[in-house]
Amino acid sequence: MGSFSVLPLAARRLEGKVAVITGGASGIGASTARLFSKHGAKVIIADIQDELGHSICKELNPQSTTFVHCDVSKETDVENAINHAVSTYGKLDIMHNNAGISGEVKYNILDNTQADFEHVLRINVVGAFLGTKHAARVMIPARKGSIINTASVCSIIGAVGPHAYTSSKHAMDGLMKNTAVELGHFGIRVNNVSPYVVLTQMAKDGMNLDEDGASRLYSNLKGKFLKPEDVADAALFLASDDSKYVSGHNLVLDGGFNVVNSGFCMYPQ
Repeated sequence: MGSFSVLPLAARRLEGKVAVITGGASGIGASTARLFSKHGAKVIIADIQDELGHSICKELNPQSTTFVHCDVSKETDVENAINHAVSTYGKLDIMHNNAGISGEVKYNILDNTQADFEHVLRINVVGAFLGTKHAARVMIPARKGSIINTASVCSIIGAVGPHAYTSSKHAMDGLMKNTAVELGHFGIRVNNVSPYVVLTQMAKDGMNLDEDGASRLYSNLKGKFLKPEDVADAALFLASDDSKYVSGHNLVLDGGFNVVNSGFCMYPQ
């Protein structure tokens, strides 16, 4: 175990709760795993990145953080991850369907293949569906729980991401709304957290971005840029009792980007 420590008991917003985080071995998922654990949750990291997943568990408390290999496009893997949570910790309070991919970055539809398109939907949409389904299986008898999907600003607008990615995130928003209505009858909340460009190392390298560029090009909120920790904070809110009456909501984290018509705006940009 490393130098990681939890907050004082009174400050812990997830004390006694059990959470499964898919894609929890890196990026937004890893930041969320750290924050949830800091707030007292027992965390199951479900990911295909075995080495990174085990590394996060060693960094956090091995007594309250475990790793399970999980390909979210395979129902048996997702079912096993949920079963692991229940058999290890006795229940499931929070399901964070975070695993996702952007796919091939091809904006011309003629360059897109059916195989690539379907692959993105299998991970992003089917993964969220399976996570929601199997979380609901154990949350319904308990009559409580919080399900969170990591969607994207691409769930509400077009022309920002590739076709498959944008289609998948719109579909995730529909899935969230439908399941929020159904599962609300059992006291289960379902919500999305939808970030725009998150300044990860991958974004810095792949998009040649720095903090100034992220703020200037990808936000309407000047001087600010989005970090994985910011998305984790939003997920913490949706996972905790602070949002006990929030369900069916798509929490967009984009610095006001989606409300700006950049082609026709009376304010200086």
